[in-house]
Amino acid sequence: MGGVAVGLRPKVREALLEGAVIPAHPLVLTGDRKLDERRQRALTRYYVEAGAGGIAVGVHTTQFHIREHGLLETVLRMAAEEAERAGADEGFIKVAGICGPSDQARKEAVLAASLGYDLGLLSPGGLNDWTEEAFLDRVGQVAEVIPVFGFYLQPAVGGRLFSMDFWRSMADIPGVMAMKIAPFDRYRTLEVVRGVCASRRREEIALYTGNDDHIVADLLTPFQVAVEGDVVEKWIVGGLLGHWAVWTKKAVEMMKEIRAFRQSGGSVPMEWWTRGARVTEANAALFDAVNGFRGCIPGIHEILQRQGLLAGRWCLDPAEDLSPGQAEEIDRILQAYPELTDDNFVRSNRDRWLEEAEASMKMRP
Repeated sequence: MGGVAVGLRPKVREALLEGAVIPAHPLVLTGDRKLDERRQRALTRYYVEAGAGGIAVGVHTTQFHIREHGLLETVLRMAAEEAERAGADEGFIKVAGICGPSDQARKEAVLAASLGYDLGLLSPGGLNDWTEEAFLDRVGQVAEVIPVFGFYLQPAVGGRLFSMDFWRSMADIPGVMAMKIAPFDRYRTLEVVRGVCASRRREEIALYTGNDDHIVADLLTPFQVAVEGDVVEKWIVGGLLGHWAVWTKKAVEMMKEIRAFRQSGGSVPMEWWTRGARVTEANAALFDAVNGFRGCIPGIHEILQRQGLLAGRWCLDPAEDLSPGQAEEIDRILQAYPELTDDNFVRSNRDRWLEEAEASMKMRP
């Protein structure tokens, strides 16, 4: 399963294990579906100044089709440059999405590492006929190039199901540093936690929620797993989420409160379960759950457009747009739960981010 794995920079490793808000970075397009560089760079600045602990670029929310359009390197480079120019600290976690069979995945890992990315989020999408052993060999090959962020992608958007033993075996691979748990399925989520807890490397692996339908509860649950007569406790310490591509400032504030609860060892107030249900309800509207998540990326774009960070909700695929009734559902959420939004923060800083992004464009070689 590969040779010698590469490691993480100490500050990044510390931040990853402590738990971070990592938004999945959208792709920003113009009306003719070309890259809108100014707004793409401004969006990165938004995440940094909102207090996010990192960004994930080249992932599902960035639209996997960027590879077919020759945009992968451009978008990865732009986000890394702008995060640094925006003042991201030494522990800021840069995650690059990595796709495809082993040869393609390894090439993408080489590219990401050359651009200063810390981890590769290794997508299982498009490989549903592979055996678990073949997936594990692919993980080992990529881990020789860049530390790996494992990924349980929900079947509704191209993922497949894996066994608990698969996650234990993945956790055993040197170079695997984190797991994004995103099957949108409580049974499968528990299997990942059990698998990691059964690994000899369990203390080295950071668990992150990608379950946009269960964010708050994932972060507030101390998972306790019986392993060889002992009880192992493991937390999902942070999130790498498409949902956190919007209202990021509020997500950061929420994460700080949750971390304080963990450190205090006290019981969680009932209001948190209500808040969690509201976040899930908001996600249902943003991600178009009622229509099998067909409008999930346009739903994210819709919020960013309303805030003025995007000029439109265009996707690379002209057919990809909000589903009928989705805009009205978003209206309802905004009216019912304004406390979930960070509109005032964006409004106060948006024009400056756009100006700074334009200045960055003039710095290109």
